[in-house]
Amino acid sequence: MCAAGGGKLIVTTNSKAKHEYDIDDRYEAGIVLRGSEVKSLRQKQCSIDESYAGPHRGDIYVFNMHIAPYKQETLDRLDPKRPRKLLLHQGEIDRITSQITQRGYTMIPLAVYFKRGLAKLELGLGRGRNMADKRRKKEKEQQRQDINRELRRRQKGR
Repeated sequence: MCAAGGGKLIVTTNSKAKHEYDIDDRYEAGIVLRGSEVKSLRQKQCSIDESYAGPHRGDIYVFNMHIAPYKQETLDRLDPKRPRKLLLHQGEIDRITSQITQRGYTMIPLAVYFKRGLAKLELGLGRGRNMADKRRKKEKEQQRQDINRELRRRQKGR
């Protein structure tokens, strides 16, 4: 049931993040969840496309992360988009907070996965790209694909 990526069961990824942001640093954080939220995550009922992370009350929280309510839950239903505390070392929290407040970086959730049975969130610390940067990156990617295609074509012709 685990994915091939080092015993990780990937729940969801943020496909827009690599296009919208230049990611400089990556962090792995645990997520504080309730039991029914863990069950929903195991059923891959999660979306991080419009979520972000940031400092709040001396800790780092993820905001706007949608975890669908578990269908069989009968007790109190939780808000699907409630802020969730992230578990990081204090040094990482201090470094992230200073980067966000002083240098204009943004924390973007990149992936949610289970590692050794624990729910983890991969965070990226990066800056937003403007339209010109996005076009430049797309052109570079297209050029790289064209070069690779031409190399494969020439190798076949030998």
